[in-house]
Amino acid sequence: MTVEQKKKDREFLHKLHAKHYGKKRTKTQKPKVPENPLEKPETGETCSKEPSRSELMLQAKAKDIKNFRVINKGELVEILKEGTSRERINEIVSGAVTRWKSGWGKSKLKKEIQA
Repeated sequence: MTVEQKKKDREFLHKLHAKHYGKKRTKTQKPKVPENPLEKPETGETCSKEPSRSELMLQAKAKDIKNFRVINKGELVEILKEGTSRERINEIVSGAVTRWKSGWGKSKLKKEIQA
């Protein structure tokens, strides 16, 4: 190899290295994540989406509602409404508990095998 060839190879490698390991492009940089997850990144406004099931379960736990883990999202929304009476809450919870218990255990399998 001549000196000129080595110089060209070195320049080529330098350009290739700069292309892949040089300054980061602005397109690949991630946008800044807002501190509040319900906040839109562009405007800073809060989103008007409905709360998730986990958020509803935390609210139910704060209200001392028993068995909040087996209640589905629609029932949680109904329970956490302002005008819901304690009797209606107990009704919903007991229905959810019986629904949950019916899916567990071996007695269901035994009945199907005997039939």
